[in-house]
Amino acid sequence: MALIHSILMGAVAGMRAMTPLAAVTNAARSGDLPADNGAPRLLANKLASAGMLALAGGELVGDKMKTAPDRIVPAGMVARVATGMIAGAALAPHRQRELGALLGAGAAVGMAYVTFNLRMRAIARYGQSSTGAVEDAIAVGSAALITQWAAGGTTPKELRR
Repeated sequence: MALIHSILMGAVAGMRAMTPLAAVTNAARSGDLPADNGAPRLLANKLASAGMLALAGGELVGDKMKTAPDRIVPAGMVARVATGMIAGAALAPHRQRELGALLGAGAAVGMAYVTFNLRMRAIARYGQSSTGAVEDAIAVGSAALITQWAAGGTTPKELRR
């Protein structure tokens, strides 16, 4: 059950490459990661957290531009795999951080292709900006909920009540 957070955050990386890293560095900085996590110490650094938040914000803005590259181009996939790995390892128990990294990366790749297909269909019907804003809300909200859940906060079952 502990590795589900790594998988889910990897899936978020498939939608937005920088959002999982921003969520995890913010949680690490504020001490909200699980006690026995696999996060490197660097993630808790204030500058690292601020930098990741800035990169994530830039990605959210840049995604709405007509010139934004597809998420499945090689550079985009490398970024998604890297952030999926780092976030997956950080949310996994320390003794399973390698598996968490692998699961995060795999989920990022899979979800990148799924959401790319869905986004292209949505853009054809609703336009780039509005579909991007909806996807942003899903990615940012999911990342926040996953980090909260991983730290022992609200679980999906409690959200249904």
